[in-house]
Amino acid sequence: MLITFSHKTFSNADLVVDRALELRYIGGIYAGNVKPTPFLCLSLKMLQIQPEKDIIIEFIQQEQSKYARALGAMYLRLTFTSVEIYKYLEPLFNDYRKLRYMNKQGRFELVYMDEFIDNLLREERYCDIQLPRLQKRQALEEVGELEPYRSLLDEDLDALSASDSEDEREKKEKRKGKTAVNIKTTESQQRSLERTRKDTG
Repeated sequence: MLITFSHKTFSNADLVVDRALELRYIGGIYAGNVKPTPFLCLSLKMLQIQPEKDIIIEFIQQEQSKYARALGAMYLRLTFTSVEIYKYLEPLFNDYRKLRYMNKQGRFELVYMDEFIDNLLREERYCDIQLPRLQKRQALEEVGELEPYRSLLDEDLDALSASDSEDEREKKEKRKGKTAVNIKTTESQQRSLERTRKDTG
């Protein structure tokens, strides 16, 4: 089946990837709610094509094209299970790249990738697309389907705390070593004094 997109046609996932790499901004409908952005068009066309799951995962792992990643994240949010959505989208909170977002007036605004991902997880409607209901993360944690969320900041703080603890242990060991040396030095000095007294006596 051939699908029309911006006066071009494509019939398979390979060409979807090509179109995704051509994206230069995200957004929904603009110009008085009559014109869809290429991002919105391609998101909806992907729902018709239904690319394989591994292709979508490749999209969100895309480092070179941030807009292809955003497109993959949108499609993933629309079609994957709640557990998969959290699993694959939450790591993208660590992507702080800037995205151009076209608002309803046809003007560009600046958003960040982590903000885009946060909107996908929190909003009911985004880029003029109604998002499927997403199970609460806490509920999935309570039934053991998800581990508690940990950001890179949490991991960095834990690593820093562990490093501080290790440094403190090293300092204590050094202090113990110095104390032992001082004790030995004092004992040696006392023995030396005793020998001197005996020799003098």
